[in-house]
Amino acid sequence: MKPLAIVGILLIVLGFVALASQGITYTTLEKVVDLGPLKVEKKEEKTIPLPPVLGAIALVGGIVLLIASSRGRG
Repeated sequence: MKPLAIVGILLIVLGFVALASQGITYTTLEKVVDLGPLKVEKKEEKTIPLPPVLGAIALVGGIVLLIASSRGRG
């Protein structure tokens, strides 16, 4: 398989994931109080939003790369 086709397929998959998930969520653990044996921690969930335009651009770019790889020299 051509490298251009592999990159195209990866972009298509990433585009679908970006369109479906709408963001990346992760959890941070922060120490609030640390007094000897007494420890208080706070979990906070944060989200990095992924705009739908980003997913659409990756999807279209992957399709273009697949078409370009199929029309190249064989």
